[in-house]
Amino acid sequence: MSDIQIVGAPAGVEGAGFFATSLDKAVGLARANSLWPLPFATSCCGIEFMATMASHYDLSRFGAERLSFSPRQADLLMVMGTIAKKMGPVLRQVYLQMAEPRWVMAVGACASSGGIFDTYSVLQGIDEIIPVDVYVPGCPPRPEAIIDGFMNIQSLVKTESVRRRNEPQYQELLSSYGIQ
Repeated sequence: MSDIQIVGAPAGVEGAGFFATSLDKAVGLARANSLWPLPFATSCCGIEFMATMASHYDLSRFGAERLSFSPRQADLLMVMGTIAKKMGPVLRQVYLQMAEPRWVMAVGACASSGGIFDTYSVLQGIDEIIPVDVYVPGCPPRPEAIIDGFMNIQSLVKTESVRRRNEPQYQELLSSYGIQ
């Protein structure tokens, strides 16, 4: 029973019948606990993700109950497995179809760095074509590692400013990938 975590209210002023906090903290808390992931699984890391979603690990405990297989309804792209260079434009198109704010998690050695496949046909990390927020190591990573990566995304989302996506640094990052 000790491993159950209850989401606490964001820092603010409490009193009888009222609670005051900043909009950034309230929106961050809501976003962090209602992420809709889009799994982009191509190989063995996808099998580990299936185990993560199953009853023993149950990623839905963290607010990811609804997997989205439509990029227009997702806000977290989870790329799992080997990405061939021919698949790169498809992955980029899926990323571009997602609405802002959007986050990306590279799951496993192949999505992060090409893994053991140092060949002409394998993309050596998805960060060559889209920005990545969290890397999950492993070949394949255990469900615990995927959950840890998801929790890192949650903490990033929780602390991100509502206006961060409009700041010059973020726009510069996107333009370095050729995204406007």
